Amino acid sequence: MSVEQGILLLLVGVLTGFMNVLSAGGSMITLPLLMFMGLDSATANGSNRVGIVMQNTTAVWRFHRSGYCDWTLALTLAIPAVVGALFGAWLATLTSEAVFQWILILVMLVSSVMMLLPQPKEQVTHPLDKEHLSWPVYLAMLLIGIYGGFIQVAVGLLFIVILYRVLKVDLIQVNVLKVLIVLVYMVPALLVFIYAGHVAWSYGLTLALGSMLGAYGAARVTLSPSGSVWIQRLSLAVIALILVKLIWDLLD
Repeated sequence: MSVEQGILLLLVGVLTGFMNVLSAGGSMITLPLLMFMGLDSATANGSNRVGIVMQNTTAVWRFHRSGYCDWTLALTLAIPAVVGALFGAWLATLTSEAVFQWILILVMLVSSVMMLLPQPKEQVTHPLDKEHLSWPVYLAMLLIGIYGGFIQVAVGLLFIVILYRVLKVDLIQVNVLKVLIVLVYMVPALLVFIYAGHVAWSYGLTLALGSMLGAYGAARVTLSPSGSVWIQRLSLAVIALILVKLIWDLLD
């Protein structure tokens, strides 16, 4: 890895770490970049996960210091999400590339509309606790898991849209839970790539350093008085970028 590549990875890591913790979609930038630098797809995928683990660890540490982390709740919600992800991955093996892209476009369009809808005053958001752990919450986690296993792209947006819009969960807590659950997912996934020898540590750790800096900044923004507004705005921007890229690919 050259000095120029290292500097670029560091800067991109800051940007994508901020994006992933505050919303989603950073891997749309980092994966192609790692492959452009000469890594094969499997190694790029594995090296990218080093940054995701480290950025989420940084954000979780920041949330924990502020008293926002609830590991019991996150692990409980992760169970149906993992089951859904296994099913979604199996579905993905049976789906053509064209159908796959159109499904993603549809999901992104619906998500953007739901994010833009005004929140009715009589249906204020609430914190998610044991009193609100009903079957709709577990069903939402299952659906998010299916989407994550099937598509993977910007799965964090589904946490935000479903928990915030459908279940009326406080937006800041949604983001904290998203980071915790993704960390639970990502650690064993990274170990698989390490065991298979598909991690280029110089690239992965450089990206991770930048990602940690971006994640720390995103965690501070999340917990700020305007955190909910930032999460919503960045999520809509990411959705727009995904839609433009997908439509461009289909028309190319």
